[in-house]
Amino acid sequence: MTLNDGYAYTSHIQRGGMTVLEFLTSEFRHSSRQVWAARLAAGEIELDGVTVGVDTVLSAGQQLVWHRPPWLEEDVPLSFDVLFEDADLLAVSKPAGLPTVPGGGFLKHTLLSAVRERWPTASPLHRLGRGTSGLVLFALNSQTGAGLLADWRAHRVQKVYLALASGVAARDEYEIRTPIGPVPHPKLGEVFAASPAGKEAHSRARVRERREDSALFEVEIFTGRPHQIRVHLAGVGHPLVGDPLYAPGGVALPDALPGDVGYHLHAWQLSFTHPTTGEKVTLNAPPPATLEREV
Repeated sequence: MTLNDGYAYTSHIQRGGMTVLEFLTSEFRHSSRQVWAARLAAGEIELDGVTVGVDTVLSAGQQLVWHRPPWLEEDVPLSFDVLFEDADLLAVSKPAGLPTVPGGGFLKHTLLSAVRERWPTASPLHRLGRGTSGLVLFALNSQTGAGLLADWRAHRVQKVYLALASGVAARDEYEIRTPIGPVPHPKLGEVFAASPAGKEAHSRARVRERREDSALFEVEIFTGRPHQIRVHLAGVGHPLVGDPLYAPGGVALPDALPGDVGYHLHAWQLSFTHPTTGEKVTLNAPPPATLEREV
């Protein structure tokens, strides 16, 4: 466990009329009303630079800042491998267990923080779930980032993953278009899962190897919805081995607890056009042993 430096979370008030306590309790449900009241009493909340109390009424246009004191961050693997580097781009292989960017109690123990110690201008062009290993691409300047993000939005970047899923696959290939969106969850508040009201999502899963009670899939994704591969493979009856959240059908298990590790998913290959040279680039991140072919 490591103590970080704390962090200032900023909110811009869109509508007035609520008290500070009401706003914090409704906007950030990870903490109870009593916890937010204690933070206000400790002087951790500022409104337009002035410390405020529970009964202060908000107005549209104001800026609210929670100065979170330093906290202990969980130990995670902080090493990574460099796969590609030039003046514009950096590609690294992230280990499972390391968050890509700050969130969920992690601030310093993230891939972004570790990368910026060596490349201060690096900005991730996509993110992987904490439990997902593999290739993450960074832009080293804003012009490169803008060019590649435009290609990403236009679906000109090819993304292929390796996934170990439970059950014996009855088919060699699955074309999956299950919509994904936020759904209520009894313990987590809200999670992304299969939902008729969700956004369009498209994956293609091909069997690379059948094992005794599981299958190794090669999955290409054409959209980038949260937890897309985990939801989609679960949706066709093959939840990822070790996944603590998703059940067959792509629904969330009701007794799931916070945490995003334990499943076997690897960002294996990324193909794109280099925004500066115009060359076609294909990068691969060697998979962990569990996701290599056994024969």
